[in-house]
Amino acid sequence: MARRHAHAGAHESEERWLLTYADMITLLMALFMVLFSISSVNISKYQTLQEALKAAFSGSVLPGGDSVQQTGNSPSSSQAPATSAEPEAIVPTTPSLGTNGGATAGQKAALAAQQQQYNFLELKRLVDQYVAAHGLANVVKTTIDVNGLEIEILSDHVLFASGQATLQRAADPLLSDIANLLGVVAHNPIVVQGYTDSVPTDTPQFPSNWYLSTDRANAVLAFLLSRGVNANRLSAEGYAYLHPVASNATAAGRALNRRVVIGVERTNGTQNYTITQPGLAAANVP
Repeated sequence: MARRHAHAGAHESEERWLLTYADMITLLMALFMVLFSISSVNISKYQTLQEALKAAFSGSVLPGGDSVQQTGNSPSSSQAPATSAEPEAIVPTTPSLGTNGGATAGQKAALAAQQQQYNFLELKRLVDQYVAAHGLANVVKTTIDVNGLEIEILSDHVLFASGQATLQRAADPLLSDIANLLGVVAHNPIVVQGYTDSVPTDTPQFPSNWYLSTDRANAVLAFLLSRGVNANRLSAEGYAYLHPVASNATAAGRALNRRVVIGVERTNGTQNYTITQPGLAAANVP
């Protein structure tokens, strides 16, 4: 009889590690579920998680533990499962304030960069909407990258006649709409860039493509000024035949290279919009 009790006690002792292992697995599962639920970075949620984990691993009884110990698993209205809430919509969250009552510099910068990106996306959407409604998909293209937002407009048949830098009447509706929409990003610098193809020009007015590309950029800039865009935000640059987007060996490629780009620079979240290339011709508006 004594041997039987000793054997049973040894068997029970050998399996006690399973309880510890099961507790550890349960805690790890709960940890990963909580981490997954707050995968969207939110400072206040992270602080709540930090406090909860600190309490869980401190060895103290968690909230509700005393009630469980006292009542066991007897049902009560206080133990009924809560009604699950509807999923929250994904919206920009304002960083939580620090103990001094204000957001930290890092939180302010992150929020400003996020808001700027939303503004760029909204401006792109509105310009694309106008372009689609007026059948200009082959003429106007918008892109967003680390530098900011670019609105690229082909020169032929819309902005300028061949070899000229005077805006045509057909450009008024498009440029007027763009000038109005630039208010969506009311504080970002705007750089108007002119480009030509590689065919040389040699006239008294335009001795080279540098003059032609810069004058075309200035013409678009002057139009934006006339529509109320703040002069302090504007500058003009001419790149002549540099930075082609297509081959200059064909007429179709040269038509794509003759363009004006309205670039809206980032001011938060990444590097400023800058291009430094040999032979840069630039004109800043006072």
